[in-house]
Amino acid sequence: MDRQRLDKWLWHARVVKARTSAAELVASGHVRINGTREKSPGHAVKAGDVVTVALDNSVRVLKVIGFAERRGDASSARVLYEDLQAGNLQAGNLQAGKE
Repeated sequence: MDRQRLDKWLWHARVVKARTSAAELVASGHVRINGTREKSPGHAVKAGDVVTVALDNSVRVLKVIGFAERRGDASSARVLYEDLQAGNLQAGNLQAGKE
């Protein structure tokens, strides 16, 4: 599998709790793929795409690494993406500690 529906991938990656929530999030314009706003839940994502998701009180920037046939537990969901903000948050914490 080299592509997957955006709403399905968000659900499998455990960004949201339900697939319908993923579809609503995309349709309401809160998801960007490679910097371009996407409003179609059926849009296909491929490995290497950068998905930016605006949630209630946070923004997640995720690089698509893989896909899953079924929704698994949290540890299997983590292998589907690389969190591009993890390095920035750690660097920010180190800078805050120096002040």
